[in-house]
Amino acid sequence: MIRVAFSTNAFKKNTLAEAIAAIAAIGYRGVELMADVPHAYPHALDAGERTELKKHLATLGLSVSNINAFTLFAEGDTYHPTWIDADPAKRDIRIRHTLDCIDLAADMDSPTISLQPGGPLIGSDLSRGDAAIRFADGLRQVLPRAHQRNITLAIEPEPGLLIQTAAEYLEFKTTFFHDEPAVRMNCDIGHLFCVEEDPADVIRAMPREIAHVHLEDIGENRVHQHLTPGKGAIDFPSIFAALDDIRYSGWVTVELYPYETTAAGVAAAAWNYLQPMLQMASAPRRP
Repeated sequence: MIRVAFSTNAFKKNTLAEAIAAIAAIGYRGVELMADVPHAYPHALDAGERTELKKHLATLGLSVSNINAFTLFAEGDTYHPTWIDADPAKRDIRIRHTLDCIDLAADMDSPTISLQPGGPLIGSDLSRGDAAIRFADGLRQVLPRAHQRNITLAIEPEPGLLIQTAAEYLEFKTTFFHDEPAVRMNCDIGHLFCVEEDPADVIRAMPREIAHVHLEDIGENRVHQHLTPGKGAIDFPSIFAALDDIRYSGWVTVELYPYETTAAGVAAAAWNYLQPMLQMASAPRRP
Protein backbone atom coordinates (compact mmCIF):
# COMPACT_ATOMS: atom_id res chain seq x y z
CA MET A 1 0.00 0.00 0.00
CA ILE A 2 1.40 3.39 -1.02
CA ARG A 3 1.57 5.63 2.05
CA VAL A 4 0.25 9.16 1.54
CA ALA A 5 0.99 12.19 3.68
CA PHE A 6 0.19 15.90 3.47
CA SER A 7 2.61 18.77 4.06
CA THR A 8 1.95 21.38 6.73
CA ASN A 9 3.44 24.04 4.46
CA ALA A 10 -0.05 24.58 3.00
CA PHE A 11 -1.19 25.62 6.49
CA LYS A 12 1.06 28.65 7.03
CA LYS A 13 -1.99 30.64 8.20
CA ASN A 14 -2.53 28.05 10.94
CA THR A 15 -0.57 26.85 13.93
CA LEU A 16 1.27 23.56 13.68
CA ALA A 17 -1.23 21.95 16.05
CA GLU A 18 -4.15 23.12 13.89
CA ALA A 19 -2.46 21.85 10.73
CA ILE A 20 -1.74 18.44 12.19
CA ALA A 21 -5.28 18.07 13.51
CA ALA A 22 -6.80 18.97 10.14
CA ILE A 23 -4.56 16.58 8.23
CA ALA A 24 -5.35 13.70 10.57
CA ALA A 25 -9.09 14.40 10.48
CA ILE A 26 -9.16 14.09 6.68
CA GLY A 27 -7.68 10.60 6.86
CA TYR A 28 -3.98 11.03 6.10
CA ARG A 29 -1.73 8.82 8.18
CA GLY A 30 1.41 10.82 7.47
CA VAL A 31 2.41 14.47 7.80
CA GLU A 32 5.38 16.35 6.39
CA LEU A 33 6.63 18.96 8.85
CA MET A 34 7.65 22.35 7.51
CA ALA A 35 10.96 23.00 9.31
CA ASP A 36 10.43 26.75 9.32
CA VAL A 37 8.27 29.44 10.86
CA PRO A 38 5.42 29.29 11.71
CA HIS A 39 5.62 25.51 12.20
CA ALA A 40 8.50 23.21 13.16
CA TYR A 41 11.45 25.63 12.99
CA PRO A 42 14.09 23.48 14.71
CA HIS A 43 15.93 26.37 16.35
CA ALA A 44 12.74 27.29 18.24
CA LEU A 45 11.73 23.77 19.33
CA ASP A 46 13.30 22.67 22.61
CA ALA A 47 13.54 19.07 23.80
CA GLY A 48 10.30 19.25 25.77
CA GLU A 49 8.34 20.68 22.86
CA ARG A 50 9.69 17.98 20.57
CA THR A 51 8.61 15.29 23.01
CA GLU A 52 5.11 16.77 23.25
CA LEU A 53 4.87 17.09 19.46
CA LYS A 54 5.82 13.46 19.00
CA LYS A 55 3.22 12.38 21.56
CA HIS A 56 0.57 14.50 19.87
CA LEU A 57 1.33 12.94 16.49
CA ALA A 58 1.13 9.46 17.97
CA THR A 59 -2.22 10.26 19.58
CA LEU A 60 -3.58 11.28 16.18
CA GLY A 61 -2.14 8.19 14.51
CA LEU A 62 0.27 10.21 12.35
CA SER A 63 3.81 9.40 11.28
CA VAL A 64 6.22 12.04 9.97
CA SER A 65 6.82 11.41 6.28
CA ASN A 66 9.57 13.97 5.79
CA ILE A 67 11.12 17.09 7.27
CA ASN A 68 10.83 19.85 4.67
CA ALA A 69 14.05 21.86 5.02
CA PHE A 70 13.69 23.71 1.71
CA THR A 71 12.53 27.17 2.81
CA LEU A 72 14.17 29.38 5.42
CA PHE A 73 11.70 32.20 6.08
CA ALA A 74 13.07 32.49 9.62
CA GLU A 75 16.33 33.84 8.21
CA GLY A 76 15.40 35.03 4.72
CA ASP A 77 12.85 33.80 2.19
CA THR A 78 11.85 30.77 0.14
CA TYR A 79 15.39 30.24 -1.16
CA HIS A 80 17.74 32.47 0.81
CA PRO A 81 20.14 31.96 2.44
CA THR A 82 21.21 29.30 -0.07
CA TRP A 83 23.97 26.72 -0.28
CA ILE A 84 25.67 28.78 -2.99
CA ASP A 85 25.47 32.34 -1.60
CA ALA A 86 28.50 34.54 -2.23
CA ASP A 87 28.67 35.36 1.50
CA PRO A 88 30.17 32.45 3.49
CA ALA A 89 28.23 33.57 6.57
CA LYS A 90 24.95 33.10 4.71
CA ARG A 91 26.02 29.68 3.47
CA ASP A 92 26.82 28.81 7.07
CA ILE A 93 23.27 29.73 8.13
CA ARG A 94 21.93 27.23 5.58
CA ILE A 95 24.37 24.57 6.76
CA ARG A 96 23.51 25.08 10.44
CA HIS A 97 19.79 24.98 9.64
CA THR A 98 20.25 21.69 7.81
CA LEU A 99 22.13 20.21 10.76
CA ASP A 100 19.24 21.24 12.99
CA CYS A 101 16.77 19.67 10.54
CA ILE A 102 18.69 16.40 10.61
CA ASP A 103 18.36 16.32 14.40
CA LEU A 104 14.66 17.18 14.18
CA ALA A 105 14.12 14.37 11.67
CA ALA A 106 15.81 11.89 14.01
CA ASP A 107 13.75 13.13 16.96
CA MET A 108 10.51 12.78 14.93
CA ASP A 109 11.42 9.37 13.40
CA SER A 110 11.41 10.86 9.90
CA PRO A 111 13.68 8.96 7.49
CA THR A 112 14.41 11.98 5.28
CA ILE A 113 14.84 15.71 5.03
CA SER A 114 14.19 17.41 1.68
CA LEU A 115 16.65 20.08 0.55
CA GLN A 116 16.70 22.89 -1.99
CA PRO A 117 19.04 21.92 -4.87
CA GLY A 118 21.76 24.48 -4.25
CA GLY A 119 19.76 27.61 -4.92
CA PRO A 120 18.94 30.00 -7.79
CA LEU A 121 21.72 30.93 -10.22
CA ILE A 122 19.87 34.02 -11.49
CA GLY A 123 21.57 37.10 -10.08
CA SER A 124 24.74 35.17 -9.30
CA ASP A 125 28.06 35.42 -11.15
CA LEU A 126 28.75 31.75 -10.42
CA SER A 127 29.15 29.24 -13.22
CA ARG A 128 27.12 26.04 -12.92
CA GLY A 129 30.30 24.12 -12.21
CA ASP A 130 31.43 26.43 -9.40
CA ALA A 131 27.92 26.49 -7.93
CA ALA A 132 27.85 22.68 -7.91
CA ILE A 133 31.22 22.59 -6.12
CA ARG A 134 29.93 25.04 -3.50
CA PHE A 135 26.75 23.01 -2.98
CA ALA A 136 28.71 19.78 -2.66
CA ASP A 137 31.04 21.39 -0.12
CA GLY A 138 28.06 22.38 2.01
CA LEU A 139 26.56 18.90 1.85
CA ARG A 140 29.87 17.37 2.94
CA GLN A 141 29.68 19.48 6.09
CA VAL A 142 26.33 17.96 7.08
CA LEU A 143 26.93 14.38 5.91
CA PRO A 144 28.61 13.21 9.14
CA ARG A 145 25.54 14.27 11.15
CA ALA A 146 23.26 12.56 8.62
CA HIS A 147 25.26 9.34 8.98
CA GLN A 148 25.25 9.62 12.77
CA ARG A 149 21.47 10.13 12.97
CA ASN A 150 20.64 7.75 10.06
CA ILE A 151 18.86 10.43 8.03
CA THR A 152 18.77 10.65 4.22
CA LEU A 153 19.45 14.02 2.57
CA ALA A 154 16.90 14.23 -0.25
CA ILE A 155 17.84 16.81 -2.90
CA GLU A 156 14.76 18.22 -4.62
CA PRO A 157 15.25 19.28 -8.26
CA GLU A 158 13.25 22.43 -8.98
CA PRO A 159 12.73 24.59 -12.09
CA GLY A 160 14.95 27.67 -12.07
CA LEU A 161 17.45 26.40 -9.50
CA LEU A 162 20.93 24.88 -9.82
CA ILE A 163 19.55 21.35 -10.23
CA GLN A 164 16.31 21.43 -12.21
CA THR A 165 15.97 17.90 -13.59
CA ALA A 166 16.43 14.33 -12.48
CA ALA A 167 19.21 14.06 -15.07
CA GLU A 168 21.03 17.02 -13.50
CA TYR A 169 20.56 15.50 -10.06
CA LEU A 170 22.08 12.23 -11.24
CA GLU A 171 25.04 14.07 -12.80
CA PHE A 172 25.63 15.93 -9.52
CA LYS A 173 25.33 12.76 -7.45
CA THR A 174 27.68 10.81 -9.73
CA THR A 175 30.26 13.60 -9.76
CA PHE A 176 30.38 14.39 -6.05
CA PHE A 177 28.65 11.63 -4.04
CA HIS A 178 28.95 8.43 -6.05
CA ASP A 179 27.69 5.46 -4.02
CA GLU A 180 26.80 7.71 -1.05
CA PRO A 181 23.55 6.23 0.32
CA ALA A 182 22.75 9.25 2.52
CA VAL A 183 22.45 11.56 -0.52
CA ARG A 184 19.41 10.76 -2.65
CA MET A 185 16.57 12.52 -4.45
CA ASN A 186 13.29 14.02 -3.33
CA CYS A 187 11.25 13.15 -6.42
CA ASP A 188 8.83 16.03 -6.94
CA ILE A 189 6.42 14.81 -9.62
CA GLY A 190 5.23 18.25 -10.67
CA HIS A 191 8.74 19.67 -10.91
CA LEU A 192 9.79 16.89 -13.26
CA PHE A 193 6.73 17.51 -15.42
CA CYS A 194 7.57 21.24 -15.57
CA VAL A 195 11.02 20.54 -17.01
CA GLU A 196 9.57 18.07 -19.55
CA GLU A 197 10.78 14.88 -17.95
CA ASP A 198 8.31 12.01 -17.70
CA PRO A 199 7.92 11.36 -13.94
CA ALA A 200 6.97 7.71 -14.43
CA ASP A 201 10.04 7.12 -16.61
CA VAL A 202 12.27 8.80 -14.01
CA ILE A 203 10.84 6.61 -11.25
CA ARG A 204 11.50 3.42 -13.19
CA ALA A 205 14.98 4.54 -14.30
CA MET A 206 16.20 5.67 -10.85
CA PRO A 207 14.53 3.45 -8.23
CA ARG A 208 17.48 3.48 -5.83
CA GLU A 209 17.76 7.26 -5.85
CA ILE A 210 14.19 8.04 -4.79
CA ALA A 211 14.08 8.67 -1.05
CA HIS A 212 10.76 10.53 -0.87
CA VAL A 213 8.08 11.74 -3.28
CA HIS A 214 6.29 15.09 -3.49
CA LEU A 215 2.99 15.13 -5.33
CA GLU A 216 0.97 17.95 -6.88
CA ASP A 217 -0.70 18.67 -10.19
CA ILE A 218 0.63 21.03 -12.89
CA GLY A 219 -1.19 22.64 -15.79
CA GLU A 220 -0.72 21.62 -19.41
CA ASN A 221 1.48 24.71 -19.92
CA ARG A 222 4.04 23.15 -17.53
CA VAL A 223 4.31 26.40 -15.55
CA HIS A 224 5.60 25.79 -12.03
CA GLN A 225 2.35 26.40 -10.16
CA HIS A 226 1.22 23.69 -7.75
CA LEU A 227 -2.39 22.66 -8.37
CA THR A 228 -4.70 20.35 -6.45
CA PRO A 229 -4.54 16.84 -7.94
CA GLY A 230 -7.14 16.55 -10.69
CA LYS A 231 -6.90 20.21 -11.69
CA GLY A 232 -3.97 19.83 -14.09
CA ALA A 233 -2.37 17.47 -16.59
CA ILE A 234 -0.39 15.01 -14.45
CA ASP A 235 -1.12 11.35 -15.22
CA PHE A 236 -1.38 10.12 -11.63
CA PRO A 237 -2.28 6.48 -12.43
CA SER A 238 1.00 6.20 -14.37
CA ILE A 239 2.90 7.62 -11.39
CA PHE A 240 1.39 5.14 -8.94
CA ALA A 241 1.93 2.27 -11.39
CA ALA A 242 5.61 3.21 -11.66
CA LEU A 243 5.99 3.41 -7.88
CA ASP A 244 4.35 0.01 -7.60
CA ASP A 245 6.66 -1.39 -10.29
CA ILE A 246 9.78 -0.39 -8.31
CA ARG A 247 8.20 -1.63 -5.04
CA TYR A 248 8.53 1.84 -3.56
CA SER A 249 7.97 1.63 0.21
CA GLY A 250 8.53 5.24 1.22
CA TRP A 251 6.12 8.13 1.63
CA VAL A 252 4.29 10.15 -1.01
CA THR A 253 3.56 13.62 0.36
CA VAL A 254 0.99 15.91 -1.24
CA GLU A 255 2.49 19.42 -1.27
CA LEU A 256 0.11 22.31 -1.95
CA TYR A 257 1.82 25.27 -0.30
CA PRO A 258 0.12 28.02 -2.42
CA TYR A 259 -3.27 27.35 -0.80
CA GLU A 260 -2.77 29.00 2.59
CA THR A 261 -6.34 30.27 2.89
CA THR A 262 -7.99 27.00 1.78
CA ALA A 263 -5.50 24.45 3.09
CA ALA A 264 -7.95 22.05 4.71
CA GLY A 265 -10.21 22.14 1.68
CA VAL A 266 -7.49 21.32 -0.85
CA ALA A 267 -6.06 18.65 1.45
CA ALA A 268 -9.48 16.97 1.54
CA ALA A 269 -9.98 17.38 -2.21
CA ALA A 270 -6.58 15.80 -2.90
CA TRP A 271 -7.33 12.90 -0.55
CA ASN A 272 -10.70 12.19 -2.17
CA TYR A 273 -9.30 12.41 -5.70
CA LEU A 274 -6.28 10.20 -5.09
CA GLN A 275 -7.80 7.43 -2.97
CA PRO A 276 -9.39 5.36 -5.79
CA MET A 277 -6.16 5.44 -7.81
CA LEU A 278 -4.04 4.57 -4.80
CA GLN A 279 -6.23 1.61 -3.96
CA MET A 280 -6.05 0.38 -7.53
CA ALA A 281 -2.26 0.75 -7.64
CA SER A 282 -1.88 -1.08 -4.35
CA ALA A 283 -4.23 -3.96 -5.18
CA PRO A 284 -2.60 -7.43 -5.14
CA ARG A 285 -1.21 -8.42 -8.51
CA ARG A 286 -2.67 -11.38 -10.33
CA PRO A 287 -0.37 -14.39 -10.68
